[in-house]
Amino acid sequence: MEDQIRAFMRFLDGERNASAETVRNYASDLRQLSAFLQKSGEGGRPMAPAHITTDDVRRYLHWLDRNGEKASSLARKLSSIRSFYRFLARHDATIPNPAEDIRSPKLPKPLPRVLTKDDASSLMEIPDEQSWLALRDRALLETLYSTGARVSEAVGMNWSDLDQVEGLVRLRGKGSKERIVPIGEVALLAVQRYRDTLPTTIARCEPSTPVFVNHRGGRLTTRSVARIVTRYSGRLAGGAVSPHTLRHSCATHLLDEGADLRSIQEMLGHASLSTTQKYTHLAVDQLAAVYDRAHPRARLSASDLRRNKQEPS
Repeated sequence: MEDQIRAFMRFLDGERNASAETVRNYASDLRQLSAFLQKSGEGGRPMAPAHITTDDVRRYLHWLDRNGEKASSLARKLSSIRSFYRFLARHDATIPNPAEDIRSPKLPKPLPRVLTKDDASSLMEIPDEQSWLALRDRALLETLYSTGARVSEAVGMNWSDLDQVEGLVRLRGKGSKERIVPIGEVALLAVQRYRDTLPTTIARCEPSTPVFVNHRGGRLTTRSVARIVTRYSGRLAGGAVSPHTLRHSCATHLLDEGADLRSIQEMLGHASLSTTQKYTHLAVDQLAAVYDRAHPRARLSASDLRRNKQEPS
């Protein structure tokens, strides 16, 4: 089975242009299945993919569930198996897919956290020093919130991707897909101030050099960005947030101000509109919370509650 897994990895990397993390996860899932079946099978021999049955896959999923695997992880592992067998079927249509008829576990759909507009504005103001690193952090926060970029897209930005005259930026998203999105004047000004204060030792700012750099001039990593966002957002009343929260906040605030879902879908680079639709739920939830706080007759008063309890049903 190992040879087929390696071939599948080459397919994901070469033809599907999947991310390195996706390739690693799929390979890990399949090797875990192979190891489970080898350990639980007769004689401890590896099983060929064509000999794996639906019952084998069900036993594997049941074993994972007993060991406390989350539903989201079970769903991903099942998806890995399905994709693997669809790949094998391209070369040998006689190999049945043992995972095809197994229903994926139902996953909870928690809504992502979103900053209020006031908290978002406050966060942008927290890096208030004039050092180039503080100005970089301010520019980074403004860019993430202004464009709704993923962290990987923000750290992948080069100076040639910024069009300050038109107020646009080119982002490279999942699967090397590119899109051009607006970037606000406030964010552009923050980027320009940061650029003007870069030390001469690293201030190349050539088209192919990264916009956001570390103290040595190298491109910031996604982990570094997460630490930066956590450090500053930890000073907010609601506590620290992740960089992805700024993406969610950008989309929700755009929707609040009248942007349509199709435009937000294009801006965020979502392949499906259904992914973008979750922001309608966030906007409604926020509206309901504001209504409860602000409307004078949104909630029953204490006297109303007492009267209701006393009235016979």
